[in-house]
Amino acid sequence: MGVTTALPAAELGLYSLVLSGALAYAGRGLLEASQDGAHRKAFQESVRPGWEYIGRKMDVADFEWVMWFTSFRNVIIFILSGHVLFAKLCTMVTPQLRSWMYAVYGALAVVGTMGPWYLLLLLGHCVSLYVASLLGQPWLCLSLGMASLASFKLDPLISWQNGFVTGTFDLQEVLFQGGSGFTVLRCTSFALESCAHPDRRYSLADLLKYNFYLPFFFFGPIMTFDRFHAQVSQAEPVRREGELWHIRAQAGLSVVAIMAVDIFFHFFYILTIPSDLKYANRLPDSALAGLAYSNLVYDWVKAAVLFGVVSTVARLDHLDPPQPPKCITALYVFSETHFDRGINDWLCKYVYDHIGGEHSAVVPELVASVATFAITTLWLGPCDIVYLWSVLNCFGLNFELWVQKLAEWGPLARIEASLSEQMSRRVRAVFGAMNFWAIIMYNLVSLNSLEFTELVARRLLLTGFPQTTLAVLFVTYCGVQLVKERERTLALEEEQKQDKLKPE
Repeated sequence: MGVTTALPAAELGLYSLVLSGALAYAGRGLLEASQDGAHRKAFQESVRPGWEYIGRKMDVADFEWVMWFTSFRNVIIFILSGHVLFAKLCTMVTPQLRSWMYAVYGALAVVGTMGPWYLLLLLGHCVSLYVASLLGQPWLCLSLGMASLASFKLDPLISWQNGFVTGTFDLQEVLFQGGSGFTVLRCTSFALESCAHPDRRYSLADLLKYNFYLPFFFFGPIMTFDRFHAQVSQAEPVRREGELWHIRAQAGLSVVAIMAVDIFFHFFYILTIPSDLKYANRLPDSALAGLAYSNLVYDWVKAAVLFGVVSTVARLDHLDPPQPPKCITALYVFSETHFDRGINDWLCKYVYDHIGGEHSAVVPELVASVATFAITTLWLGPCDIVYLWSVLNCFGLNFELWVQKLAEWGPLARIEASLSEQMSRRVRAVFGAMNFWAIIMYNLVSLNSLEFTELVARRLLLTGFPQTTLAVLFVTYCGVQLVKERERTLALEEEQKQDKLKPE
């Protein structure tokens, strides 16, 4: 009940006003905290000179972001521009061979970046999973894939394989982990698809063309082999009407997002402040809640920018890559929470949906979620903080199903049935608000630190109870209602679109 129910416009307007005011108030507190702490000794390493002509310093605590858009910016632009030009030329001259050209260019780029021995190392993993696929046993392919992934995540094998990289540079560890990890997932997808469709007889060449497609190689997103092979095998790809306009819009949006993050980091030191717990503890409750929320929003923006740039290049190559991750602001259920849609699709297809089925039974759902988060833990790199993150999110995912089953229980179901649809939506939004903060706290553990998460939880739930707790929940409730209204509008638009397509 309440899913497709509209609320009065005045009520939604009040929610918008409350949410806007709360965000502005929290933002003001963060801005003042950033200004006051700019010259703190604890901030010297991660707050560096920025716009010196107006005296603004910049938060440079995120090593990857700084490297992407400073020392490695020109290299990234050069390599991706070369791929675009090379791919366009091949598509015009020999479109039937374009998949080969993508693979050759990608392999050369890997050799130029990481060295020939690293390429041979990855080829060894590719061949081993290709051989496993010939046996037609999915359990063997998945087991070997996870063993290969573990070899890149656990010592002493990770140190030994890291020695295959030529030279040393700032982003070496990031590129090594990205290229190796995504290679294993792609090869495992190939092997599992080969087992699922033995009549199609995929070759080793198909695997190499899939794995060494450069835009996806180091940072993803990952496309499952069946989707990639079907799209890249089109002899004469044709663009849909308006597709080029959408590609330009996506590229422009990525540039705007990069500029917005750069401007934001000159005024809000959201990554540096949590590292100084003594200073963070001085923040007012509203600013501290905003700080926790903004850390997750930034991680989403970072992923969206990375996938946006890569996806723009992929769409120029006539591919349809996975969509960017769903904005954290629009998430209030664990089942939709992910920061990498490609890996999420991979896990759902080969593990989560395969074991959990319709995700309506408690025991199969528990087994499916445990298996999924076990693989996710291996992907992220086993350590104490990842174990904790996996346990918390696995619990949250299952707890949602338990609450849903409880709500369907006779007495509670009758109580909800006695409510109006609008009131049912309001009650569900209250639980959505609490779930929203559970998602933030559970993911803040890995995105920031356990100590900062403990500080936020203590301030919002203990020392701030009940005023701060209820105020934060009410503001979040307003946000959840606005998200629900947006979802309702989109669902109605999609329904109207489908009605128009039906024959009369």
